[in-house]
Amino acid sequence: MLVVAALWIATLLLSGGFALDRVLTGSSARSFDAQLNYALTAMIAAAEIGPEGELLFTRALVDQRFDQPYSGLYYQVSGGAHEPFRSRSLWDRALKPDLGKTDVRIHAYTSLEFPSEPLRIVERDVTLPGSPVSWRFQVAESTLELEEQVAELRRTLTWSLSILGFGLFVLAVLQAAYGLWPLRRVSRAIAAIRSGNETRVPSDFPPEIAPLVVEINALLEHSERQAEEARTHAGNLAHALKTPMSVLTNEAAAKTPDLPEAVLRETATMRRHVDHHLARARAIGRRGASSARAAVWPSLEALQRAIERIHGEREVVIDIAGDKELAFAGERQDLEEMIGNLLDNGAKYGGGRVFVSVKRVGGMVEVTVEDDGPGIPAAAREQLFQRGARLDTGKPGTGLGLAIVRDVAEIYGGNVELGESEDLGGLSVTLRLPAAAASR
Repeated sequence: MLVVAALWIATLLLSGGFALDRVLTGSSARSFDAQLNYALTAMIAAAEIGPEGELLFTRALVDQRFDQPYSGLYYQVSGGAHEPFRSRSLWDRALKPDLGKTDVRIHAYTSLEFPSEPLRIVERDVTLPGSPVSWRFQVAESTLELEEQVAELRRTLTWSLSILGFGLFVLAVLQAAYGLWPLRRVSRAIAAIRSGNETRVPSDFPPEIAPLVVEINALLEHSERQAEEARTHAGNLAHALKTPMSVLTNEAAAKTPDLPEAVLRETATMRRHVDHHLARARAIGRRGASSARAAVWPSLEALQRAIERIHGEREVVIDIAGDKELAFAGERQDLEEMIGNLLDNGAKYGGGRVFVSVKRVGGMVEVTVEDDGPGIPAAAREQLFQRGARLDTGKPGTGLGLAIVRDVAEIYGGNVELGESEDLGGLSVTLRLPAAAASR
């Protein structure tokens, strides 16, 4: 930042200084020429022809330097065979006009005909009344003083712009130091969090840094929540596996004759628990994918065919209705796992008919699964969300279906609600999930 600022300041000041130098030196040169033009015009106006054809001035020129030897301001009038009419200031010197060409308009140029004194000369050819001669009027002035003025101007311009550039660079340094100071505070706060002295970055920061602090604290909260979820997840899995392992250990120690059946039964239970926790872990890992999108209707149709084939011996009929364009803002595998569990429960515990409706409510996709089974009392519905809880032990299963559905739905920011079907009389399960934006 400081290098770029220094280069930019230097570039602007050099460009501005060059432009200002051109303007000021040009103005000084034009003013210098204007004074010479004024003197030349006054000299022409005062000139007349004498009795013998010589040139005379009817009045003295205003500037007294014309009468001071080597004053730096000179004039000379040359014409024909006449002796040049020179100012006293030229003393023993004379200008060297080029009389081979005629220029009736004022002509200005720089001359080095005096070795130690560069001159700025303005000249004009004039034919005076009563004289056939074309007279060359010349006014010359030493440019040493002009050059000294320009040099002084440039010295002033150089040191003033240098001071300005230095001041601007110091201001840039102070601005960068002040602007980056809150970031150093953020760095120290993060170091304090890493060392365990703090848990969050303080919020007393300027408005420019406040969004960064908010995002850092949100990230810390998210990490803590994930760590807590991981601990809870590991604890739940350990607790779920503890009972089947204890059963297997006791059966093996007692050498019971039905040990093979117990191993198969308990390992199946353990596998179900592992599948549940793996599904939950997959959902946690995929929930951050903002581009994830799964169409609801194709998944419903695929699950409808699969569940009807699985329960084909009971002639299960699954009807689906609703919005065919809705999409879930998540992975299709998770969507089908949730809806598949609900359809499987409806087919398994219902009377053979399952109705599924899909609609959008606000920013959520609402999938309602109803069956024509006996239903569940309101007081007992919450028990179904507990892992391993089963109200009907006469049917095969592990009691993990609704627990998986609720866990995965909550990971995506959704929820599951149990109720009573008004049309079929059995259980009604409403699954709410975040809706994806409409595809273009």
